[in-house]
Amino acid sequence: MSLSPYDCDLDRNPANFQPLTPLVFLARAADVFPDRVAIVHGGLRRTYAEFHARARRLASALASMGVKRGDTVSVMLANTPAMLECHYGAPMTGAVLNTLNTRLDAAALAFMLDHAETKVLIVDREYSALMKAALALAQTKPLMIDYDDPEYRGPGEALGKVDYEDLVASGDPDYNYSAPLDEWDAISLNYTSGTTGDPKGVVYHHRGAHLLALGNVLTGDMGRHPVYLWTLPMFHCNGWCFPWALSVVAGTHVCLRQVRAGQIYELMAEHGVTHLCGAPIVMSTLLSASESEKRPLRVKARFFTAAAPPPQAVLAAMKEAGFEVTHLYGLTETYGPAAVDEWKHEWDELEPVAQAQKKARQGVRYIVLDGLEVMDAETMKPVPRDGETMGEVMFRGNLVMKGYLKSKKASDAAFQGGWFHSGDLGVMHPDGYIQLKDRSKDIIISGGENISSIEVEDALFKHPKVRAAAVVAAPDDKWGETPCAFVELKEGADATSDELVSWCRDNLAHFKCPRRVVFGELPRTSTGKIKKFVLRELARQL
Repeated sequence: MSLSPYDCDLDRNPANFQPLTPLVFLARAADVFPDRVAIVHGGLRRTYAEFHARARRLASALASMGVKRGDTVSVMLANTPAMLECHYGAPMTGAVLNTLNTRLDAAALAFMLDHAETKVLIVDREYSALMKAALALAQTKPLMIDYDDPEYRGPGEALGKVDYEDLVASGDPDYNYSAPLDEWDAISLNYTSGTTGDPKGVVYHHRGAHLLALGNVLTGDMGRHPVYLWTLPMFHCNGWCFPWALSVVAGTHVCLRQVRAGQIYELMAEHGVTHLCGAPIVMSTLLSASESEKRPLRVKARFFTAAAPPPQAVLAAMKEAGFEVTHLYGLTETYGPAAVDEWKHEWDELEPVAQAQKKARQGVRYIVLDGLEVMDAETMKPVPRDGETMGEVMFRGNLVMKGYLKSKKASDAAFQGGWFHSGDLGVMHPDGYIQLKDRSKDIIISGGENISSIEVEDALFKHPKVRAAAVVAAPDDKWGETPCAFVELKEGADATSDELVSWCRDNLAHFKCPRRVVFGELPRTSTGKIKKFVLRELARQL
């Protein structure tokens, strides 16, 4: 094959090629806007110069502990300054950041620590009891670092001998970190919710994190110096890459340990918050606030939500409250949001019901995503753009994960045919917007967290009085969806809803437990399969 004349003697070199990484965004912000406030947390204010220096100190200290390229630094932290610093400090050493979900149980966390081969574990005092239980179950014995947030005043204990602030203070603020050897290098590890067996470790690379950070800025119309309130957990898909995105535009991170309506309104009013993200439960929290908790907003805030599309009444109420809601869609495997329900000005003239129908769609690909299609999974051909023909939603491009850690078989299956198979079923509308219709794996999205119906069913099946069980999503005004269990008892057995819910709470993380249990014979097909579509309709009517 002949080469293009433009290829001759035009090799890549350090002067004209650098691997993409989001780490460069913080360095630039510190250079250009050193005195601008980067982080707000209670009474604490940190500038970009301080943020960058502390991240370098953390990297230096981790390196002195032996952390190197390919090692895993796991963190169990709330939305605090330390969590932001870890998003830069850990990858500055070449290590991989693993942010642990604070809502999981000890057994799941122990599996993750072992599977990730965690070398260093940083733990917020609030979660010390949970992590102590997880460490007792885990085989790995990581180096322990304790973080004591001054904004937390609850119980807890130190699990190690190293204090986070002492560790940072011991590091070099001029630590000489560099770009990754390859932009394909892993930057973070995020675990799925274990919908079919053990959780899968989703590996992100520097290139994808860099591009989604830029994509967030463009999609969110963030402009220069936005003020972002952390209502989205940073442990979830690395906070949709917003820890890196804010540095692009030298924005301000307003940290928040817990989602509480009064504090949210107070912080928004005080700091002029322009952007925030979250599951539908965050919107419910805002709208259900008492009059004494509410504050007039200084600016219209852009609210980005994923999971189930907001009902029309919620969208109207959010607009009246001073929020502009945008619906996003993605998965852990796509770094969080990779599709946006891009609003068009001509839709402003539509009636409210028609507008709500438009807002219920998952939308079009992010500008930094190459492909988003609804495909026939057998033929790998796009389905007709008629808004009716069902297919599987598939992604392709730089916002797709590197793969599943230590599971080539699962990675190969997910990437079959050159597309990432989401497992979500949907349709493609004539205007190119996708809309989800069902979930092939019966995932329930509650408060932004994925719950496997299979996992809940397995817990119910273990109860000595249960003969059969099926779990489906039931609409919920607060959480978006919650698990609803339909149960057949063994002949002659008698049980109450409270008894089975209590059983589930002893065997599952509490947020996964059914909120309602319905007793009776389960509807089945001629081959004995449970008709879940019938149960979904019943759950909607309860």
